[in-house]
Amino acid sequence: MSNNTQQGIDEKNSKSEVKKNAFQRFLQHFSGNSLALVAFILLILIIAISIFAPFIAPYDPAKGNIVNRLKPPTLERPADGGFPHILGTDQQGRDVLSRLIYGGRVSMSVGFTVVAIGGTIGTLLGLIAGYFGGWTDLIIMRIVDVASSFPGLLIALTFVMVLGPGQANLTIALLLVGWMIYARMARSQVLTARESTMVEASRAIGCSMPRILFNHILPNVISPLITTFVLEMAHMISAEANMSFLGYGIQPPASSWGLMIGEGRQYITSAWWIVVFPGLIIALTVLCLNLVGNWVREEFDPLQKGRH
Repeated sequence: MSNNTQQGIDEKNSKSEVKKNAFQRFLQHFSGNSLALVAFILLILIIAISIFAPFIAPYDPAKGNIVNRLKPPTLERPADGGFPHILGTDQQGRDVLSRLIYGGRVSMSVGFTVVAIGGTIGTLLGLIAGYFGGWTDLIIMRIVDVASSFPGLLIALTFVMVLGPGQANLTIALLLVGWMIYARMARSQVLTARESTMVEASRAIGCSMPRILFNHILPNVISPLITTFVLEMAHMISAEANMSFLGYGIQPPASSWGLMIGEGRQYITSAWWIVVFPGLIIALTVLCLNLVGNWVREEFDPLQKGRH
């Protein structure tokens, strides 16, 4: 065997060993908390199915067939020879499974967008307020207090009623009521971190304010913020479902889990599957996010480790 061939085999084995060790280290993080591991796997599965909905969904979620109206869940193929309606059909003959898959794209995208933008804005304001203190802190936190004093869902509902329902307006409405918690969390963490020896030394050697904030303070306060991001993702998915259920969120022909429940509530006694399956997937997604969020908190907080 030539030296080049042997070297190639050694490199391949080395890469395989690195991947294996990385996977083992990943599993070690979940040691003693198998429930969080199951929740993490289910969450990744839900996200992956939502992303690849066009390749997975057996039917067009907006296309109905009145002949197949209100068909119960079955494993039998329909008369046209298509894929079985394993979760049944709705009042317009649309496949419930396909609408669930596509609805996940909308619900997850709204939740992620609100958390990403709202988290960025709130964290930035919290960093500034906690670092500078004084009037800057007073002004920013009074704005947060005023914004937090109003019922969040009511404000979002009013905003959407004025500007009209739809995914874009719903996202903006949830942003208006979802950024304050990040500002409070970031500020509380920065108030402690700014008095640390590391920050004092950075000031002493002449580091700029942005460098101190983003290179020294933010990495040390990011753990509770990540936990907040995950938990707020669950909150925003529930808020989107509530708004769509009331008819002021996602609009037909688009599909979301909350909209499916809202459209099918009048058929709950005769076609339970229209409401039950979207409700179950909302509950499962929110539960998985909460379990993963609690795991993140325990993983990054030494005081919480082992208390699950």
